Amino acid sequence: RGHPIPFRPGLLQLAGSAEERDAQRRLVEQRQAQGLPLQWLEPSDLQALAPAPPAAALGGVFSPQDGQLDPLAAMAALRADGQAAGLQAWPVAVERIDRGAADAGDRRWLVHGGDGGRRPYRWLVVCAGLGSGALVEALGHGRPQAPVLGQALELQLPQGCDAGAWPGSLSWGGINLVPRPGGRLWLGATLEPGDGADSAQLANLQRLGGQAPPWLLEATVLEQWQGLRARPEGRPAPLLEALEPGLLLASGHYRNGVLLAPASAAWAAEQIALAEAP
Repeated sequence: RGHPIPFRPGLLQLAGSAEERDAQRRLVEQRQAQGLPLQWLEPSDLQALAPAPPAAALGGVFSPQDGQLDPLAAMAALRADGQAAGLQAWPVAVERIDRGAADAGDRRWLVHGGDGGRRPYRWLVVCAGLGSGALVEALGHGRPQAPVLGQALELQLPQGCDAGAWPGSLSWGGINLVPRPGGRLWLGATLEPGDGADSAQLANLQRLGGQAPPWLLEATVLEQWQGLRARPEGRPAPLLEALEPGLLLASGHYRNGVLLAPASAAWAAEQIALAEAP
């Protein structure tokens, strides 16, 4: 609603093995039969790109209808749009959730903040990432989640090298190469079980596991960052559950938090609307 969100269309998934190549070719055939515009690119097509993808790529599937948006800009836009619609923020850590007394069957959930405050809510959607497990476990709902750390880099490519000429973002061996303005590139992220960063994995990231083309090895690191993903234990991701009347859980999205955010919000809104329907 009036907030520009940078979006780059196109996603090229590269095949690093014969098994991946065959599976991707089958996927292209299936999706084309369904009317979706997936394309298969041969190794010769890939090497025609500049800068060149990893030489070991055996082909790739290109989806023009997929793409990549700037997650920080998207979050800022959602926050601004929500505030314009009446969203109120309570910028404190949530310490616990209690069941309030039910009044004529209408329960209020009590949220206790780190500032000593307590607020009642008729509906509560718990989407606190790794913090969600402890909040709902105290209410008798065991939904453990494990941290998986990810490290990423922003690189300045060598002079005259601009990945903006690619048809979209590239994905190689689970690592995304995302073109950015000004000859820059986002590269990431690692998959490291636990919450401790491994410097060796960060160093190996720019090498693409030994398959990085020369231009990538020559790139300069501008920035590095890390974050924790919440992966459900013993359950598939994500965790979208109506735990009790008025209590929803939307967490454990693992690597797909941005991708699944709209669908998760739509699910929560639908649950509330159905429960409130006369």
